[in-house]
Amino acid sequence: MVFGPASQLGVSLFEDTDPIELIPGRSEEDVESIIRAVYRQVLGNAYVMESERAAIPESQFKRGELSVREFIRAVAKSDLYRSRFFDSVPRYRAIELNFKHLLGRTPDGLEEMRAHSTILDSEGFEAEIDSYLDSDEYQNAYGEDFVPYYRGYKTQPGQNMVGFTHMFAMLRGASSSDLKGSLAGKSPVLNKYVIQETPLPVVAPSSGTAGDGWSFQDTTLGSRTRHGAGASDQGKVYRIEVTAYASPGAVNRVSKFRRSNKVYIVPFDKLSEQYKRIHKQGGQIASITAI
Repeated sequence: MVFGPASQLGVSLFEDTDPIELIPGRSEEDVESIIRAVYRQVLGNAYVMESERAAIPESQFKRGELSVREFIRAVAKSDLYRSRFFDSVPRYRAIELNFKHLLGRTPDGLEEMRAHSTILDSEGFEAEIDSYLDSDEYQNAYGEDFVPYYRGYKTQPGQNMVGFTHMFAMLRGASSSDLKGSLAGKSPVLNKYVIQETPLPVVAPSSGTAGDGWSFQDTTLGSRTRHGAGASDQGKVYRIEVTAYASPGAVNRVSKFRRSNKVYIVPFDKLSEQYKRIHKQGGQIASITAI
């Protein structure tokens, strides 16, 4: 079951698309469609030029010499994957993308991140890729002949809410790309949130229209002391996360605000006043939480 309206959360295409499996006797056209699906999944929906394709593994796969899993291994260990998602990004960005591309989910917590960091230190990049593809989890989820698909946005037995919300921060619609389509750029999206086991607001995917929602990015002014807010006589302080500020009178523009989102820390007795001010300025409240 998808959390909320799939079309509003950017996962409707993934929900409506059946898993892709290599079945014996499939036509050449079907095999080509599997190759495209592998590139799309493993390379994070990023464009691949003809000269960048894994020509030799493709030929081996077409001849039946490689299973889907082994073809995925070849693409994930290719110079193209390594240059895009390992050599040019911080370590924890590389690890969170490996989880997304190869297991279809985000890291469960600090221990998983630490375990894969240790593999990189002791055995290197190729062993890190093997650790996902040779895992029991991969075999149970995809086996030899299914193309990996995104699973982390679905409610599943044993899945905690933290990892569930993290997947929406990593998966922002079928048109987004892990190479150039992330608001975080090359920085880790989840690093501190995984370490602290902190859930994230689930908001609609980014778009060019201010009212349609923006993927929330935390602000550097996160502490209550930096905001100058303290507990009121009611004893509570609230964190308000706001997205999609728009310029008064502007059409389809994100305005003078330097950030597409803001965080306010306000005492209880100022909560109603701040709420009215945010809406008057055109902001949309993503969440209000007591701190």
